[in-house]
Amino acid sequence: MIAERHRHLLLWAAAALVMVALPLVFSSGASITMMSLMGFAIIFALSYNMLLGQTGMLSFGHAVYYGLGGFLTAHALNVIGSGKWPVPLPVLPLVGGLAGLSFAIIFGWVSTKRAGTAFAMISLGIGELVAACSLILRGFFGGEGGISTSRTSTLRLFGISFGPQIQVYYLIAAWCLLCMAAMYAFTRTPLGRMCNAVRENPERAEFIGYSTQMVRFIAFCASGFFAGVAGGLAAIHYEIVTSSIVGAVPSGYVLLMAYIGGVAFFIGPIIGAVLMTALQISLSDYTGAWSLYVGLMFVVVVMYAPWGLGGLLLMHQPLLAAGLLKRIGPAYARAAPPVVMLAAAVVLLVETAHHLLVKAVEGSAMRVFWVSYDAKSPLVWGLIVLLFGAGIWALRRVMPGVSDAYHAAAQEAQRLRSR
Repeated sequence: MIAERHRHLLLWAAAALVMVALPLVFSSGASITMMSLMGFAIIFALSYNMLLGQTGMLSFGHAVYYGLGGFLTAHALNVIGSGKWPVPLPVLPLVGGLAGLSFAIIFGWVSTKRAGTAFAMISLGIGELVAACSLILRGFFGGEGGISTSRTSTLRLFGISFGPQIQVYYLIAAWCLLCMAAMYAFTRTPLGRMCNAVRENPERAEFIGYSTQMVRFIAFCASGFFAGVAGGLAAIHYEIVTSSIVGAVPSGYVLLMAYIGGVAFFIGPIIGAVLMTALQISLSDYTGAWSLYVGLMFVVVVMYAPWGLGGLLLMHQPLLAAGLLKRIGPAYARAAPPVVMLAAAVVLLVETAHHLLVKAVEGSAMRVFWVSYDAKSPLVWGLIVLLFGAGIWALRRVMPGVSDAYHAAAQEAQRLRSR
């Protein structure tokens, strides 16, 4: 137990060192901004996973607590800027957290009385209700223009103004590390274990004397608090909060982050948040159809990797510990060419169709993979069909070998571990 505790402390210390060192390695303004976005996206995704992954509650309105936390933080910043409160900026995310907690108590008391599909529909209804109110209650939500604020007007500590982006990054990183540690600690508590029990078998949990509604309600409130903290950090980062932050898009976005990363593992939403943020910023610079790629990735993960990318990584951890990864390397190498062919076919299909449907006024000439071609050429469409057919045929041929190689290595790792 002591060794495991020390290992966890070392992992958290390593995470803190990585967060401190990242701006020294990736020092450009765009990189620091991207890492800041990743910081509060991680908190948002982990807060959602407290509902879905830990307690088994599928929510379609989680952005309500994220957005309301952002709005309350923006209003607090404006009050502080007028000189009424001498409050430093680093504590302002608590305002967002308390706002998220308050609204989670109000909405959660109603919605957690039901589970499963009924809970999901109630969360969707609450999300749409708040989104509609954001366009009606202009005094609070600011209408279509939203609420603008300034993070540099707060009480300064040690001369830090939080004007430069690097200072905002370290503030977000500190809160990200603190919230990650708090949410991980929650999963290790008896209440966190009861959340897992309610997820797996609510009838048995209720039979032994626990109120499943109260367990869901407490998890819902904790999730709302951390979502509000993420919203508060977003308000500090952007210095503006609009009605879109409480809409269906961010609620769907956090669902994608959690599922693609893997809802069954604590590290899963972290991977999903980092990957989705990087894709949203990077892909949008190269293609207007970046959201379609994200959707296709979500479909592929749900169909062929239901444990998410985090699950794919963790299933190789025993092989790494036993030094057996090299045994599956050749099988994975044989699977790489078919995967590349399928990926190339998907990119060609998406980009060519997008050009013809969205950019038709620019003509049929286009460029993909540093190659110029005519989007209407039959040869191009024939190549797409050929790549799809060859990739699927080759992948079906090599996948049994990949599966056999992995299972043989996994069994060998289990034998070595049992000695």
